[in-house]
Amino acid sequence: MTCIVHISADYPDAIRAGKTRAIANLVDATADCLEHQVYSLNRVNSASAWLMPGRTEILQRELGLVSMRYHAPPAGLFLIRAMDAVAAAIAADLAAQGVRPDLIHGHKLSIEGLAAQSLAQQLGIPFVITLQGNTDAKVIGARPDLRRRFGSVWHDAAHVFAFAPWIDRWCQSALGQRSTATTALPCILASEQILAPSSSEVCVSTAFNLDFWENKNLQSLVAALAIVRTEFPDLRFKIAGSGKQSSLQKVSAHITDAGLTDVTSIAGHIPAAKIQAWMNDSAVFALPSRRETFGMVFVEALLAGTPIVYPAGAAVDGYFDEAPFAIPTNSSDPASIAEAIAGSLRSNMALKARLREWQSGPGPRTFQLSSIADTYRTAIAGLIA
Repeated sequence: MTCIVHISADYPDAIRAGKTRAIANLVDATADCLEHQVYSLNRVNSASAWLMPGRTEILQRELGLVSMRYHAPPAGLFLIRAMDAVAAAIAADLAAQGVRPDLIHGHKLSIEGLAAQSLAQQLGIPFVITLQGNTDAKVIGARPDLRRRFGSVWHDAAHVFAFAPWIDRWCQSALGQRSTATTALPCILASEQILAPSSSEVCVSTAFNLDFWENKNLQSLVAALAIVRTEFPDLRFKIAGSGKQSSLQKVSAHITDAGLTDVTSIAGHIPAAKIQAWMNDSAVFALPSRRETFGMVFVEALLAGTPIVYPAGAAVDGYFDEAPFAIPTNSSDPASIAEAIAGSLRSNMALKARLREWQSGPGPRTFQLSSIADTYRTAIAGLIA
């Protein structure tokens, strides 16, 4: 089988088992026809990170997974040196294990992509990258001094995958037009049930880890809902999510300040298997995050029969450009968020009718596990051929 070496800082490992499973799910879904070797990275900001940036250590080896840590300061300082050291350490480990991969996959252009490029050059094989919007846009934007190196990774990659179309557009603008097209490769959903839209009350729902309330833009969302309530006095607002007690207190304080305590309920953590049923009675799902790479919850809401309000230029932007039931909004402007939510409430039945048409057609297949796995396998097979 084709052997792919993955370099990722977002893979559950022996050091941090609680990392997102977005990449692990892709690896698992394609393990039937691809041989995967994952090098999972963990940055350490220690005294040696400043004295000896780039020092690497392999801490545990499992079947198909090597847990590594590398020493580097925060804010991307000594980033090139650290990633070149990671590449050298992986090359030495592959040689010691007698593994000769066919392809390297770096799972972010701006960090792991640097190591993937360096490793591919050492081994004389191609590399591919994934664009992860939140980190890639932030790091590339913050390091103009590294723009040439980022550009070389972008243009030298044999193929580029993107969690969502918006970050591909951003990179095309920032780093120049690539000679080959990027493949949109959404994250595999925790739940992909399709539930017909319901005839709901005037209910707005949202779901997020309460510890991230600031990035999820709760303050602007509740300010927007206070505006919406003047037009829809029967408004209900429900939140799914848990977090630290201090986070819950801050969330509750913002809700109180917005005058929404009497219409708001916080359900706590809802398991993935039940979140779509919880969404189904909502008129609209709204999450105007400040930064959002993809946001599986938006697609889960659509599959659950609930129109969405999402941040323009982030999250699922680019997947639903012509869809009336997916409404982009300016996340920095509560008035814009309010108008997007109010508009979805005014024409809710019509939006849900269009959403049902989308659910009944080919649209959902883009976000289903089998299709995502097929897309990845096909792209890899084309490269190897």
